[in-house]
Amino acid sequence: MKVEVWSDVVCPWCYVGKRHLEEALARFRHGDQVSVEWRSFELNPSSPPRVGLTMSQILQRKYGMSEDQAGAANQRMTDLAAGVGLEYHLDRVQAGNTFDAHRLIHLASTHGLGDAMKERLLAAYFSEGRPVGERSVLTTLARDVGLDPTEVESVLVGDDFAADVRDDESRAAAMGVRGVPFFVIDEAIGVSGAQPADVLLEALERGWTESHPITMASDRDQGGSGEACADGACAL
Repeated sequence: MKVEVWSDVVCPWCYVGKRHLEEALARFRHGDQVSVEWRSFELNPSSPPRVGLTMSQILQRKYGMSEDQAGAANQRMTDLAAGVGLEYHLDRVQAGNTFDAHRLIHLASTHGLGDAMKERLLAAYFSEGRPVGERSVLTTLARDVGLDPTEVESVLVGDDFAADVRDDESRAAAMGVRGVPFFVIDEAIGVSGAQPADVLLEALERGWTESHPITMASDRDQGGSGEACADGACAL
C-alpha cells in the first residue's frame, strides 16, 4: 500500500503530521507493507533563498498579528510539537525558498533516502535554525544522510527533478489541495491536515480493507454449506 504526503519543509504542522503518520504506521498491523512517498508543496514559491524575517515577523505581516499575538502563536506551536517529541526553536528559523529542498528530496528518494532527507531538512529548519533555501546548507544536509556531494552539487546547479516538483504541485492543485500536510492513501483516500494518529490509522485500515477485499470460498470448496445463525435465530 502507498501513502503519498504533500508537505513543505518550512511548515510546522507538516513535521508534527510526519510524527503522527509514523505513530499510525507503527500501530498499523500491515505497516511493513506500506511505502511512504514525499510529494512537493511550496507554501511560498516566490520567496528568495533567505527571507530575512523571523517567524514572529512573518506572522505579523501575513496575518496582521501583533508582536504579542505572534509570540503566543509560536509558543502554542512549540508546545504542540513538544507533545510529539519535537524540539522547535521558532525564534531561530530562517525562512526561504524551498524549491531546491524539494528537488533534493526527490534525488534522495532515488537512493532510498527520501524519508531521511525529509527528516533532516525539517530538523535543520525547526530545531537548528538552518536556512534550508541556501544551496551550501542543502549540500551539507544531503551529506549528513549519505548522499554523494558531487551528485548533489550537480543536481542543485542544474534543473534535475524540477519537473518532478512541478508535477507534484500540479497533482495537488488538481485534487484541490490548499494546505499541507495532505495525505493520500493508495490514490483513493485523502486526509487533510496534521490529523491525530488515530485518524490516520483509521484511514490506513480503510485503505487496506478496500484494496484487499475478502473473497468467499464456494460451498464446494467448503464441503457444502455450513450451518449458521441468521435473521436473529439459529436453526438447530
